[in-house]
Amino acid sequence: MSTKVTLRQKKISKGRKSLYLDFYPAIPHPKTGKPSRREFLGLYLYEKAKSPIDKQHNTETQRIAESIRQKRENFLNKPEIYSEYEKEQLRIKEVSELNFVAYFKKLAHKRKNSNHANWVSALNYLDNYTKGVLKFADLNDEFLEGFKEHLQTTKSLSRTKTTLSQNTAVSYFNKIKAALRQAYKDGYLKTDLNARIEPIKEAETRREYLTLEELNKLVKTPCNNPVMKQAALFSALTGLRFSDIAKMKWNELEYIEGQGYFLNFSQKKTKGVEVLPISEQAYSLLGEPRAPESQVFKGLKYSAYHNKHLFQWIGAAGITKDITFHCFRHTYATLQLFSGTDIYTVSKMLGHKDLKTTQVYAKIVDEAKRTAANKIKLDM
Repeated sequence: MSTKVTLRQKKISKGRKSLYLDFYPAIPHPKTGKPSRREFLGLYLYEKAKSPIDKQHNTETQRIAESIRQKRENFLNKPEIYSEYEKEQLRIKEVSELNFVAYFKKLAHKRKNSNHANWVSALNYLDNYTKGVLKFADLNDEFLEGFKEHLQTTKSLSRTKTTLSQNTAVSYFNKIKAALRQAYKDGYLKTDLNARIEPIKEAETRREYLTLEELNKLVKTPCNNPVMKQAALFSALTGLRFSDIAKMKWNELEYIEGQGYFLNFSQKKTKGVEVLPISEQAYSLLGEPRAPESQVFKGLKYSAYHNKHLFQWIGAAGITKDITFHCFRHTYATLQLFSGTDIYTVSKMLGHKDLKTTQVYAKIVDEAKRTAANKIKLDM
């Protein structure tokens, strides 16, 4: 029985129609092997094409889609007319016509938590720059360099009067590079474009931290959200991120006679498995142990409403620095280096994979020492 291949359309967002192939009867999916009736081509038509450019786009896209449909039908029903080389060339040709933006969107939706939001933001800028259509065949050094420059000069999509910060552009372009790397592994690209394209250079940022004196002020200052205060001080004593503190459970904590308290956990950001020694003072912040599977910092949440209590607490302590929750992690790293802990140990305590990530704290300490050295002046 021959397989009938029909070109069909499906309405999607932004007044577009996605083109896909309909197989009857169903054929095995190329990746899962399960019977499938549909194969989306990653090609789009404008539903109401008015301008000559949009009309030309529709005509060209329809022609490409029909060509793919015909070749797919021939391949399924007359495989003998193709040599292995011709089959591979046909596959390469078809892949080159697929939409990289659609591929990037699929990768974005596989991500979780804050990483997902970052991928979606990068997708929005890619979609805006390409108008939703970028064939794999058009992915090259010139396009990528152009998009890199676009990210460094374009206005923010959420804040109309400001351009993207340098490090936000770095983050978004790194997502593009990650997608290129995955596309090369998946066989959508014949060359590893990711390896050829340099990333955007990250700008150095000032990492705000609290002094030991300021921390002690916070200890003595009441907070409208006690669990937020408890968690922030715990971060300053351990260097843990908010995400890792929020998900902490009692069964991750253990006490070893003669060695003290340890936290066994998996970092939410890096997925690295860590064994972190914690001080008795840090452990004392946790209160009475509860059920092994229960959350240690019960009720701890990250939101504008809950952060308001953090800012009010800091202000009530007379601290005028721009302090966020993450600054308590910076505080831990900086105070450790001030106290003489070597940078390698601090890097391991923070769970950094690369020592270069930790070196920014060493620069802060060096700058502070230089400022201190210049404070004593004689009348000479």
